[in-house]
Amino acid sequence: MKNTISHRVADFLKNFPPFNFLQPKEIELLSEQISIIYKEKDSVIFAENEETHTSFYVVHKGAVALINSSENDVLDMCDEGDIFGLRPLIANENYKMEAKTFEETILYAIPIAFFKPYAQDNRAVGNFLIESFASNTLNPYSKSHRGKLYGENIGTETVENDKNLIDIQPVKYSKKIVTCSSITTAKSIAETMTKKNVGAILVLEDKLPIGIITDKDLRNKIVTGEYPITTTAGVIMTSPVITYSKKLTITQAQMAMMKSNISHLCLTKDGTPNTKAIGILSKHDVMVALGNNPAVLIKAVKRAKKYKDIKPIRASIMHLLQGYLDQNIPMTLTSKIITELNDVCIQQVIAIALKKMSTPPPVKFAWLALGSQGRSEQLLHTDQDNALVYENVSEELETKTKKYFLELATHVNKGLFDIGYEYCPAEMMASNPKWCLSLKEWKNQVHHWITNPGKNEVLLSFIFFDYSLSYGATEIVNNLSDYIFDTINANPVFYVHLVSGALQSPSPTGFFRQFLLEQDGANKDFFDIKRRALMPLADAARVLIISHSVKSISNTPERFEKLAELEPTNKELYLACSYSYKALLKFRTKQGLLHHDSGQYIALESLSKLEKIKLKRTFKTIKELQEIITIRFNVSNIL
Repeated sequence: MKNTISHRVADFLKNFPPFNFLQPKEIELLSEQISIIYKEKDSVIFAENEETHTSFYVVHKGAVALINSSENDVLDMCDEGDIFGLRPLIANENYKMEAKTFEETILYAIPIAFFKPYAQDNRAVGNFLIESFASNTLNPYSKSHRGKLYGENIGTETVENDKNLIDIQPVKYSKKIVTCSSITTAKSIAETMTKKNVGAILVLEDKLPIGIITDKDLRNKIVTGEYPITTTAGVIMTSPVITYSKKLTITQAQMAMMKSNISHLCLTKDGTPNTKAIGILSKHDVMVALGNNPAVLIKAVKRAKKYKDIKPIRASIMHLLQGYLDQNIPMTLTSKIITELNDVCIQQVIAIALKKMSTPPPVKFAWLALGSQGRSEQLLHTDQDNALVYENVSEELETKTKKYFLELATHVNKGLFDIGYEYCPAEMMASNPKWCLSLKEWKNQVHHWITNPGKNEVLLSFIFFDYSLSYGATEIVNNLSDYIFDTINANPVFYVHLVSGALQSPSPTGFFRQFLLEQDGANKDFFDIKRRALMPLADAARVLIISHSVKSISNTPERFEKLAELEPTNKELYLACSYSYKALLKFRTKQGLLHHDSGQYIALESLSKLEKIKLKRTFKTIKELQEIITIRFNVSNIL
């Protein structure tokens, strides 16, 4: 005779992870072993430091709060279908928090001894359990909990050894770096390169790379007679050095070389010129390892003569993005590759626009990408956010110079529109005279924002301080960056206003873990993943990285990873924030591709239970991160 109770249990479990990864027969066998427990409101299921039970639990009806007893702080709220009490399954230690019913609750107790073989034999089940357990320690892939079920590391940032994905494998580079100083002569450099049989030599100052000299430089500058053989490295070197981290992939390396028309890349400890060089990569190294990759798209973009020629290539970039997401390629690599491709499209639009001008630029200039594009996080087709900064000129030439760059910016903005970037509704574009300024004017603007930080000034600084160079003179951008850091350091109260602005983003969930939806307007009853989840993380990362005066890192996950290095005591939290941001960005990108929009507003009814669980899990870091910046910058006592 069929056990109707266990049959009902099976019907319930099959709808929720990780049980939905099991075969129907396995769920039926498991359901026969499950105990059903009724608990009244405020009943303690297990206490903090209590010895672990022989079962873990699933909420059938009701809700269970997971509480830090010492601080009486609710860490999580489990509702229908959620699992908790996984510690005895993963780690042989007492419970680290209290589990208490929030209302009348019915629980299913899953015997660990019976269930563990399922977790060990079924990778999807094991992955989900490890994620669920580790998420209560903030980082869903906490190093201390990886491999507890399998005896090996598990993580979403792992690339399988697939020959079809050779282009996103880490590239092999030479660790034997040949170096010289800026006063070394060309003759000595040539002798050293010949002796060491290398095609490039790094120029160092205080152990940091300031320039590079290649065989090509010696041919073009010394052998031609342009400079004598006694010329020093500081004169003939190429500077600044284009640097990347050692995690560089084959695709990234080739795209970087093609984009900048160079044959060597310098690899440094953190990917910026501000840390020690650890390797050098040549075009030959890349060609040896190269397979099919997005570099063909770069070639196609660079061959484009008109704006309209680039638009179909951008469509191909979106297909590539979809393919990477479908193959579950790590978001770190996906965003870098797509950003590089988008940057090349923008650069080619600017190159075409320059040809439309009657004369070359009167002075050096820099085209800046702002906001999400400046952070290398704009993967979908969204609107434009950009600015232009040009060298200072005399007062009598200012009007003529500004007119030239406004005309150029108008061409570029139209070109970007033609290839798929909508115009910014707020006109935050370089064709707007407010966003096309000389270096001196930009400094005056930044000084005003920092010393008169009203609501609008803080909002503008949030957008503008996340800039990156798309095209033009690096030295102009570096000059402006130095000024921003110096001015903020001279006006530390500005941090308080930055933090206050960062705390304005609305919470993603209510007390009972319900998603907080838009209450009115065109997106009523939709969840705003940008404002409620991504922005709080991006805003906090910006404040913290600026407070450390770290330059050259604008990407939010990379900022958190750098912060983990700078603040070891908060390492786990910052790495969790980096993971959460990448997961949220991936989720938004998938939604955008699915619905052919920006992915900002999500209809929750379209999500599965598993998708909602994963989405909620990424929210756990936001509260603690906001508490850190509130306390550190003493916001509550000043404002």
